[in-house]
Amino acid sequence: MRCLITGGAGFLGSHLTDRLLDAGHEVIVFDNLISGREDNLAHRFGHPGFRFIKQDVTEFLYLPGQLDAVVHFASPASPIDYLRMPIPTLKVGSLGTHKALGLCKAKSARFLLASTSEVYGDPQVHPQPETYWGHVNPVGPRGVYDEAKRFAEAITMAYHRYHSLDTRIVRIFNTYGPRMRPNDGRVVSNFIVQALTDAPLTIYGQGEQTRSFTYVDDLIDGIWRLLMHEDTGPSTASDAPMGPDGTSDIHFPVNIGNPREFTVAELAEKVLTLTSSASSLEHRPLPVDDPKVRKPNIDRARRLLGWEPRVPLLEGLERTIPYFRASLGLSPQHVAATHAVMPV
Repeated sequence: MRCLITGGAGFLGSHLTDRLLDAGHEVIVFDNLISGREDNLAHRFGHPGFRFIKQDVTEFLYLPGQLDAVVHFASPASPIDYLRMPIPTLKVGSLGTHKALGLCKAKSARFLLASTSEVYGDPQVHPQPETYWGHVNPVGPRGVYDEAKRFAEAITMAYHRYHSLDTRIVRIFNTYGPRMRPNDGRVVSNFIVQALTDAPLTIYGQGEQTRSFTYVDDLIDGIWRLLMHEDTGPSTASDAPMGPDGTSDIHFPVNIGNPREFTVAELAEKVLTLTSSASSLEHRPLPVDDPKVRKPNIDRARRLLGWEPRVPLLEGLERTIPYFRASLGLSPQHVAATHAVMPV
C-alpha cells in the first residue's frame, strides 16, 4: 500500500510509520512539526519507501499519484499542547479532518481517524464502551481537544454514510513509550523525568483518579489491525455504538487501550521504585474537568480484531525509562551514583 500519515512525526505517528515500512508499504508523512519532531523519523530518512513533507493539514492538501490509505494522527495531543494552542487544536480537528477526508475521497483511499478516549470526557459510565456518548464540558478549557475529536468523528461518519468512504475510527486511551517528549505534560513522561532528575513528582489532587496505560507497541498493533481489517458487512452487533443502521461494524469507533486500571498515586510509586529515585511527592489542585476515572471496555476490539494488550505496566515502564534517561543525557552509571548518595 501507499499510505499517508498526517502527524507522522509525532509519538504515535512515527511508530506507525515504522510498522508500515517494516511490512513493505510506502509511507508519506505530513507534519507541520508544532508538536512532532523530525528526530522521531531520522532513522527512516533515505529509506526508498519513505517521504517526509512539512505540511499543515488545515491548508490545501495535494499529493500526486495513487493513495491507498490516510491515517489522520495530526493534532496536539497532550494537555500542555492543546491548552497552549487551543485554536490550532480546533482547526486541525475540523478543517484538517475535512481536508484529509477530501483527499481520501479524491483518491478512493481508506481513512483511519485517530480519535481519543477524551471524547468520553469525565465519564459517568465506567468502564467506557463505545456505545457511551460521553460527558464533556464543551466550553471548558479541555473542550478544545474533546470537541475537536468529537467533530472529527462526526464528519468521518458523515463521509462514510454520504460518500460511501471506507473509514475507521480508533479511540486511543492513555499511551506511553519511547519517543514521548520529555516535556509533553502527560503523566507518565512527567513522572519519569521528575524521578530521573530527583524533582518532586507532581500529583494533582490526592492521586486517586485512575488511568489505564497502554504500551505503544500494543497500541500500534491494535491500530494496524483496524487499518488492515476488511469490511464485514452491515452491523448486527449489540456493541456497535449507534446500533444496526446498515453501517458495517468496522466503521464504528473502536476502543484501543489497556483495561487494567491504576490510580495516579500507584503509577508514581511504580516509577519511583523502577528509577530508584529520591523524589518526593508534590500535590497540586486538580485541573478543571480532569476525568476522575478512565478505563476502556475493549470487547469490540477483542471481537472484531482479535486484539488485546500484552505488555503489563511494569514491563512497559522498564522499556520506557532508558529512553528518557538517554533523552536527558543521563547515563545509567550517573543516575545510580546520584541516587546512591541521596537520602531515602
